[in-house]
Amino acid sequence: MSAMESPEGKQSKTYDSAFMKACRREEVPHTPVWFMRQAGRSLPEYRKVREGTAMLESCMMPELVTEITLQPVRRHNVDAAIYFSDIVVPLKAIGIDLDIKPGIGPVVEQPIRTRADLARLRDLTPEDVTYVTEAIGMLTAELGETPLIGFAGAPFTLASYLVEGGPSRNHENTKAMMYGDPQLWADLLDRLADITGAFLKVQIEAGASAVQLFDSWVGALSPADYRAQVMPASSKVFDAVASYGVPRIHFGVGTGELLGLLGEAGADVVGVDWRVPLDEAARRVGPGKALQGNLDPAVLFSTTEAVEARTRQVLDAAAGLEGHIFNLGHGVLPSTDPDALTRLVEYVHTQTAR
Repeated sequence: MSAMESPEGKQSKTYDSAFMKACRREEVPHTPVWFMRQAGRSLPEYRKVREGTAMLESCMMPELVTEITLQPVRRHNVDAAIYFSDIVVPLKAIGIDLDIKPGIGPVVEQPIRTRADLARLRDLTPEDVTYVTEAIGMLTAELGETPLIGFAGAPFTLASYLVEGGPSRNHENTKAMMYGDPQLWADLLDRLADITGAFLKVQIEAGASAVQLFDSWVGALSPADYRAQVMPASSKVFDAVASYGVPRIHFGVGTGELLGLLGEAGADVVGVDWRVPLDEAARRVGPGKALQGNLDPAVLFSTTEAVEARTRQVLDAAAGLEGHIFNLGHGVLPSTDPDALTRLVEYVHTQTAR
């Protein structure tokens, strides 16, 4: 199978899209744009269709997932769709008792703290997530030549939720296990890598053109700790889907010190938050990788002139890159004006038209 070709040619329609070309570091007609959390609370149409439906429940309803995923593509003219889901969906699918509480985030009823607790993390099978396969089939039929990005939470971030029992500022329990019982920690991450790899495989086999691994919390670690105690599990996830040839994107928040390692873990594209300019990020990552990013999401609350000036800075910093996908440095903030996003896509496309 040639590079970035898919099983049964399912991605062939999207192969020559600007997004896929940028991932492969090829010439593009314009810099492609998509936004993390582009499908979500910033859109009134999203709030309307989600009304009265709990977050995890909505992730398991193929028709609703399809509608939500398509909303920003219709509205903003972005170059890729991101599959609407949540990083804890595969954990829920294998029977972990958790819920997404409004204003808090994922909350785990019984945190994982001991070796005996590992038994609760069974393998994920395609039968556990038939709604994902169904939704992606519906989406790819609608999207045509627009690529669909599948996604999953990285082992470290999933482990942090499981060990802490929910979101954490300091990751005390997570680091206590990592430093105090390194073998239990390694076994936990290895188990999560298998679950995550299986979840991404389901998405690719259903028709996702690319996948992104989100490591939301990994910026809490030093490079030495990341390399020794996290990177093996992240690499295992990327290795699990390598044979499909789809682009693999790796993104974390606050990861300026880890950028080179995020690429080394096995990504084809490294996502960069807004704290490091893209030209400097390219130096840290090294050759052979495309970069994604990295406008500060808060800039969108400023004037159109300020947004364009800041966007121009990002594009200028990206001018010498082998491949660049324009994105925010983190997710779209819930109270962002959707029109600001639409204008931003148009501005990037116009400014970078070849």
